[in-house]
Amino acid sequence: MKFSRGTNYALHTMLHLALNSDNNKPVGVQQLAEQQSVSSTYLSKILTKLVKEGLIISVSGANGGYSLAHNWASISFLEIIHAIEGKSSLFDCHFNHGAGCPIEQVMSSAEKKMEDELMQTTLSDLLKDKDTASK
Repeated sequence: MKFSRGTNYALHTMLHLALNSDNNKPVGVQQLAEQQSVSSTYLSKILTKLVKEGLIISVSGANGGYSLAHNWASISFLEIIHAIEGKSSLFDCHFNHGAGCPIEQVMSSAEKKMEDELMQTTLSDLLKDKDTASK
């Protein structure tokens, strides 16, 4: 199982914005792209998806850029992943066994456990871990 690079960049972008949330200034796409060594064009596409899902806010103008939504502390990893990857299941049984397929049951159960873990981990949890590590 593998998540796309877009998800990797989205998660790191969200963490970067959370770490800089105290200054209340939007961060430009160029700065975000340089910080992750990725093209600003590619990162802009990812940022557009995050804006569309309401996870970040886009500010236009000379001092514009991106900042976290007001409820950013409660944003989960799963919400960020869904914004980039979509909400379709990781496993798609190609046989018509119906809901009783034992393989599909195992795979669905495993995916549910992973989603539960990702839903419970929020951006604010990452900052707590950072604070604990720096003490």
